This record gives sequence, structure tokens and C-alpha cells, in this order.
Amino acid sequence: MGKRSRQRQKNQTGSRDNRDNAGWGAGYADIVKENKLFEHYYKEQGLVPDGEFEQFMEAMREPLPATIRITGYKSHAKEILHCLKEKYFKDIQELEIDGQKIEAPQPLSWYPDEQAWHTNMSRKIIRKSPLLEKFHQFLVSETESGNISRQEAVSMIPPLLLKIESQHKILDMCAAPGSKTAQLIEMLHADMDVPFPEGFVIANDVDNKRCYLLVHQAKRLNSPCIMVVNHDASCIPTLNIKTDGKKDILFYDRILCDVPCSGDGTMRKNIDVWKKWTTSNSLHLHGLQLRIAVRGVEQLAVGGRMVYSTCSLNPIEDEAVIAALLEKSEGTLELADCSHDLPGLKWMPGVTSWKLMTKEGQWYSDWSDVPTSRHTQIRPTMFPPKDPEKLASMHLERCMRILPHHQNTGGFFVAVLVKKAPMPWNKRYPKLRKDVSSSSPAQVAVSPEASTPADTPCLAESAAEEGEGGGPEGKADGEAEQEAPRGASLAQETTAKQEGVCGPPPTKKMRLFGYKEDPFVFLTEDDPVFTTIQSFYNMAPDFPKLNVLTRTHEGKKRHLYMVSKELRNVLLNNSERMKVINTGVKVWSRNSDGEEFGCAFRLAQEGIYTLQPYIRSRIIGVSVEDIKVLLTQENPFLSKLEEDAHAQAKKMVMGSIVLKYIPNPNNPTEPQCPIQLCGWRGKTSIRAFVPRNERFHYLRMLGVEVFRDKQGQGQKQRDEEKEGAEKDAEEGGAEENEAELDLENGDKNGAAQPKTDSGNQGTSS
Repeated sequence: MGKRSRQRQKNQTGSRDNRDNAGWGAGYADIVKENKLFEHYYKEQGLVPDGEFEQFMEAMREPLPATIRITGYKSHAKEILHCLKEKYFKDIQELEIDGQKIEAPQPLSWYPDEQAWHTNMSRKIIRKSPLLEKFHQFLVSETESGNISRQEAVSMIPPLLLKIESQHKILDMCAAPGSKTAQLIEMLHADMDVPFPEGFVIANDVDNKRCYLLVHQAKRLNSPCIMVVNHDASCIPTLNIKTDGKKDILFYDRILCDVPCSGDGTMRKNIDVWKKWTTSNSLHLHGLQLRIAVRGVEQLAVGGRMVYSTCSLNPIEDEAVIAALLEKSEGTLELADCSHDLPGLKWMPGVTSWKLMTKEGQWYSDWSDVPTSRHTQIRPTMFPPKDPEKLASMHLERCMRILPHHQNTGGFFVAVLVKKAPMPWNKRYPKLRKDVSSSSPAQVAVSPEASTPADTPCLAESAAEEGEGGGPEGKADGEAEQEAPRGASLAQETTAKQEGVCGPPPTKKMRLFGYKEDPFVFLTEDDPVFTTIQSFYNMAPDFPKLNVLTRTHEGKKRHLYMVSKELRNVLLNNSERMKVINTGVKVWSRNSDGEEFGCAFRLAQEGIYTLQPYIRSRIIGVSVEDIKVLLTQENPFLSKLEEDAHAQAKKMVMGSIVLKYIPNPNNPTEPQCPIQLCGWRGKTSIRAFVPRNERFHYLRMLGVEVFRDKQGQGQKQRDEEKEGAEKDAEEGGAEENEAELDLENGDKNGAAQPKTDSGNQGTSS
């Protein structure tokens, strides 16, 4: 064991330099980038234009350039872009290292508003220049705070082709790790002045652990319109909503169907695909991909768009799935022409002929050639349609293939489907839809007609949606569901939780995997917690109290969260059939010492942009200089604020406050986006309750240089600060984020201010 470990260490040391010379995403330098079967397969398929195959293979062997996308909502994204261009990219353009001029990051020509950039800078070069080290620290810090995303260029394409609007109900079927989900959320919130867009994103993944990765990505955007669920996408349950007091089926306006795939388009990034690639990967995945796509179009609203995408170049996973889906749909689906949607993007049209190869190297051009012994692995849907007219009417050339050598990206496939009418197998069973609609509108849990996943097969569960079986074969399942005994379902309803509660589903199937989630309990309008909140913050009359939820049935409520009205509708009407991992944005946290000042709940920074439009008191207007003081000094005296803010603060009693900066369009040197921070008005001091990475973010926007020390010293300092912050939290009853409040490098103008008041948090912060 020890010998093996030493040998591994030796190998790692030897290959480190090779990795350093590669792009940021490179690694596995010892893996030989050769796969004869791969080359033979793609040469034979003729997917790469004549004379370009060598370029294609050379590009595949090159490390993938690092790409970043500026996230966040529009006005903030503009400020980050301004900061990048003015402070970092300008300096990098004139930089030389070892006599070599550094290539500055370039915007992706096809991504709107210069919000995505790529660079070929290697790790080794970054380490050689203090200026590049600062740029790297900026990227790391902004990524941690969610303002920049490391995302492969081609993976940014599907959300753009969905054409999201703020009122759209969106399903992301295979969402983890969540970079595309983040794009969808941003598009929903295109207008920052609307705290609750009408639309929402339901992000699903089959892997319970990856769902938490998804939660981490989504939480950085602090949206009340995102819900993470844990289901098998091929049989994701049909959800109910109430419309005008009657139960209805939830159909989605937009669906992102980014299915699991063999991933041979990611060879530049995932080097181990070179040695693992075989044609059998595609044969195994085709059936699952088709089932997921079928389930997607079933849940799509008529007139809605679904984007099907893979990071594979194999037609068995790409055009074959689309052709099979179009054939099943009998004209109810059509491929959209997206040739003008992303000007600047180079792509190849989808192919209309392809062959199939086994891992032993045997080729088949038609289903009739496949021996019976192979029928379990090779299916008729894997071949192109025989009828030339039918093939032409499918317009498979409207699919988009992105090849690595055209714009120095990964390989990718994307197709946009538009639904013109209900699926043909749904039209045959209209009675099922009627049954669902006629169920009692007073019920909060799932209706008796909609059986839970434990009762019937996955496809039967979807039959409630106008007989939405899992495809044309859905009839038997639909009938089985109609005839299912009502006793079990009714018994389930009698034990359903009280109105306003949406717990995890009780079925055995759901509990076999994953962690047990706390319930989602909605508050009533007359809940006692609102009494002090209403008076202390002077909440507007239109504040949606019913959208506030907590995660506990009993005891004191520690945190209060908010969801949009539409997501509340989904949660309350599907508690028994849906495994919800996370939803809502935190808006208040309990602060036991706050009670003596009028309210036991302090504002949470995560939800401040959602909540602030409804708050009519406890707001202090601050200037750029005020924000610098608040973010660089831990507990500044009130007198440190400028005259206007100081006068406002003096009039306020102690407790939680909003610090609000409104941009001045006549002064372009200052940030041109609104900034809202949570704070605490102490006896003689004032404090901002903002997590460390967000502090760095806002300070950079204000032109303050914030950089970390070298690793050893910085780590020691972080440990000391953590201890100090934890001590503050214990003394003052502050929760969660306050453990990360202090700047790593102290005050820009000197050491952080010492504490000026004594006693508990109410008086000291």
C-alpha cells in the first residue's frame, strides 16, 4: 500500500509541470489522447466537413480555453463587466511575461452584451505575474459570491435558445450541477424592479447528492422563484396547480432537456473520455434519452419550446432521438429554425443519414440487418427514417452541431422543438383530464385520482395529464390508473398534513434514498410573527404574507423564507408526489436580542432585494463613501457616516436596518446599479451584515482594491477572524452569516475599528 502511494506521488510530481502549461481546465497529462475506434467511427460517419478531420482531431487534443460568464441580474452584471474591462483586461493587454505578450481574454462573439469571455492563459503564467494573480483572485472571489460563473462556452447555448420571458414556467429536467439553471433564473429576473416574476424554474436531478450541488449554485442568485426537486426525469411526476379555485395540470412554457450522454464532446476537458470511449455508451443511453425527451414534451404547454441538448457528437444520441420523437409525435412537434438566433455562432446543420457500429466494429445501416441476438441492445429508433418524404418533413438540418475546431470550444448538439398540439397519445384519453379537474378544490394534498409513485409504474403517474402515458404505449398504464382502488389514495389524504404544509412525500419509494428534508410550512396571514414585523418594518399593505414559509412545525421559527405566489401554488398542491430538496430565499433570521428593540427578526442579506420593495421604514440612504466605511470597518461610529446618512441613523431606534444606495446617473464614475445591504443600528455605532465575498464584490465595484495575502499568512488570519466572529455571534445572538463578516485584510485605511459599545449585540453592533 505504502509503495503504491509513493509511486503515485512520484507520478503526480512528474506531471505537474505539464498540467501547468495547459489551460486552466487541463489535467491528466499522462493520459494519451488517442482512440483509434473514435477516429474510425467519426471518419466513417462523415460528420466533419471534407478536409477538416485533421483539424477536428487536433482541436480535440488541445486543452479547452477557460470561459467565464458574468452572472447576476442586468445592472449588477454591467458593473462587473465595467470592472473587468477597466481594471483588469486593459492592464493584461500590455503585459509581457518572459518576453511573451499575454493574450487578453476575449468576449464570445455570439453571447449577448459581452457577458461571456474566454482566455487561454495557463496556471503557470498566472503564477508568474502579480497583476495576473490579482486577476485570478478577482475571478475566484467573484465566483464564490456568484457574480461570475466558470462555464463551458457551448453549455451557455441552450438557455439562450429557450427565449425566456419573466412570466414563463420553466422545467430543467436534468439540472445538476446547475450552471444552465443559473442562466434560466437570471433571464427570469431580467427586470430587477420586479421582486417576484410571474414565472419560476423547477430544477430537477435524479441524483440526490448532486441536487445539493444544484442548491448551492441556485442559492447564489437569491431568487424566490427556484425550486430544486429530486426525481427520475424519465418519469417526473405531473404536477397540479389551482387556477381560479379549480385543480388544473401544470404545463411548462419552456423545458430544458439536457440529457445524460456519453460526453465525447467534452474530451478536451474530461481527458479520461479518451480511454473510456466506446460506441456501446451511446447504445446504452439512447433509450433513456428518448424516454426523458418524451416525458418532457408531454409536460410542455402547446406553443411552448423545449431545447434538447447533449455534449456528444454521436448521431445515435442526437438526431436519432429527435427523429424518433418527431415520428412518435405525428406532427404535433416541429423543429424550430434557430439559424438567426445567435449571430456569430458557427455551427453545422444536423445530419439526415448515419450508421450504427458495435464496440466490436461491426456496422449496421438498417434495422433489418440487425440479428435477433442484438435486438436488446440495438433498437429501431436508433436508425434514420427510411421514408425520404418523412425524413425531409422532419427538417433534421435545423438541429445545430457545434464542432470544436470551428470556434475553439467543446463539441455540442442542440435542437429546439416547438409543440403545436397535444401529443397524439394524450388526445385519446380526454376523460382522465376531466377526472383530475373535477376533484375537490379544497384539497391541499395530491388528488385521489393521481396515484403516488409507489402505487403505479412511473409512466402511469403521468397518465393523469390528459392520459399522458410515457408515449404511445401509455394506454395500459392509463387504464390501470383509472381502475386503481380509491381506498388507498383516500386514506392517504386523510393523513395529509394541515393546509399550508408541504412536507416531503411519504411514499416508501421516495424514502429509499437521500436525506430526509425538513417540511415546508407556510405561515397564515394572522401568524403572531407578523405582528412585530409589520409594525417594526412598516410593511406595505400588498406584502404577500402567504408566500412566507418556515422549515419547522414546532418550536420557535429560526428563519423565514419567501417564495413567489406561483411556486407556493405548486408546493401546496403537490406535497405527496414531489420530493422537494430546497426552495425559497431567506428574508429574516431570528435574533433573540432583537426582541427588546421591537422585533425578534433581523433582515437577511440573501433576501434583501426581494423584501426591500415592501419595507417602508428602517431604511437609511447611503453614499458611496458611506458604503466604503461600512464595508471596511467592522463597527464604525455613527459619526463616521456622511451628514445625510448620519442624520437619518440618529432618528432611528436600535435594531435591523436597510442601507440603500441609489445610483446617480449624472456621476458615471460611481456604480450605476442600486446597492442594498442589511445592517444593524447599535447604540452609537452601525454595522453592515454582509458575507465576506459580497463585501469584496461591493468594494471592488466602488473602486477599492481588495486582495488576499499569501496562503500561509492569510490562513492564519482567517482562522483568527473566524474565532473572533464566532465569539461576536455568541455574544450578540447573531446567526450564520455573521461568522463571515470581517474583511480578511482589515480596513483599507488602517486597522478595523475596535468595538465601541459594551453589552449584547443590540448595543454593540
